[in-house]
Amino acid sequence: MGFAVERFDHIVLNCRDVAATAAWYERVLGMRVETFGSAGRTALMFGGQKINLRPVDLAVDDPAWLTGVVAAAGAGDLCFITTATPEEVHGHLTACGVAITEGPVVRTGALGEMVSHYCRDLDGNLVEIAVYPAG
Repeated sequence: MGFAVERFDHIVLNCRDVAATAAWYERVLGMRVETFGSAGRTALMFGGQKINLRPVDLAVDDPAWLTGVVAAAGAGDLCFITTATPEEVHGHLTACGVAITEGPVVRTGALGEMVSHYCRDLDGNLVEIAVYPAG
């Protein structure tokens, strides 16, 4: 093999309402909303990561917004890591009025065992918020 992949740079999340989706991720997960590019695209920034928000009503072959063959909202399954405690995650989601669909539950992530809470964003994407044990 000629090369190895190092990391994700960004992902694209298809959504019905870009502004409402951006506001949800900003309010619930503390992400920073930024506008970029000549088309005024919207991104969610956190750490060294980025999620581009793509309106589902655009053609999948739009040169400024290329995406997978199916541009469906609600098909995502995202896992975010936090340094908060599971109790803090539960309390924050509850305070934000976000229904917890499952959790806290023990799951296996990329780095081993973690404690997760699951909820859904405005489009129905599954959002997992996970905590690795300290140390």
